[in-house]
Amino acid sequence: MYVTRTLEPHLHTITQHFPVLWLTGARQVGKTTLLRQIKEPERAFVTLDDPLVRQLVQEDPALFMQRFSPPVLIDEVQCAPELLPYIKMAVDEARRPGLFWLTGSQQFRLMQGVSESLAGRVAIVQLAGLSLAESQGRGVAAAPFTPMPVELRRRREACAPLTLMQVCFSIWRGSLPAIALNPTIDHALFYGSYTQTYLQRDVRDLARVGDETAFLRFLWATAARTCSLLNLSDLARDADITHNTARSWLAILESSGIVYLLEPYHTNLSKRLVKAPKLYFLDTGLAAYLTGWGEGGGGSGVWML
Repeated sequence: MYVTRTLEPHLHTITQHFPVLWLTGARQVGKTTLLRQIKEPERAFVTLDDPLVRQLVQEDPALFMQRFSPPVLIDEVQCAPELLPYIKMAVDEARRPGLFWLTGSQQFRLMQGVSESLAGRVAIVQLAGLSLAESQGRGVAAAPFTPMPVELRRRREACAPLTLMQVCFSIWRGSLPAIALNPTIDHALFYGSYTQTYLQRDVRDLARVGDETAFLRFLWATAARTCSLLNLSDLARDADITHNTARSWLAILESSGIVYLLEPYHTNLSKRLVKAPKLYFLDTGLAAYLTGWGEGGGGSGVWML
């Protein structure tokens, strides 16, 4: 089941002004599904998860560009960063908007290549999991949040009321579409697989982790601090790693779309720079899994208020 996303009109607008659209975000937030849903019929689709296609890119990127000429949607472009210079040449030759749509879940690895090859040619958009408005079918009508009484009242009137049990269940399930829209998927099985196949593989490889146990301790300690002021020294101590290692691993989690650091607001600009930010896990279901909240023992899915 496809759920309309709030970004849809924004992506169409970007396509009219930029030759390259890069949609990034953590794995399983729905990047490919969104772009395939809204793409034009003439826009080709190719995924670099396909080993044969990836081999073609690595051996003969010029031939790949001939086979998949724009407009084209290229999925998981982080698998072949050597393709970016060829995209730049195609953009400079055609000089028109809407040529390439790219998706990639490893912003940390790609950003250097993008800044060198596609500067001034690409619009970068971050996609998160499902919002409450999107999950209730109000994705297109959702407006940017502003903390004004009129906007807060409008949101309260538009939102379907939730019981306390529904709120807790929504937090526990999280916002990744695959599990948020399918209540039959086992919570522990889904997030256990997510942790092993993504966090322990992709993110750990980016961080060049030698001690897997230390990295898991770091994930647990970070999840336990969601919605709290960030104290890197305490985080490093609980994970039994150095301060610099904690800073490096946290930066990778942030750039991978797993956590978000909310910088402090203060009328004094200097205080904004020195005060600690707040740490948030962008998916509450992942934070609940890592901290063991709501499992009721043995992953039964029974949880207490």
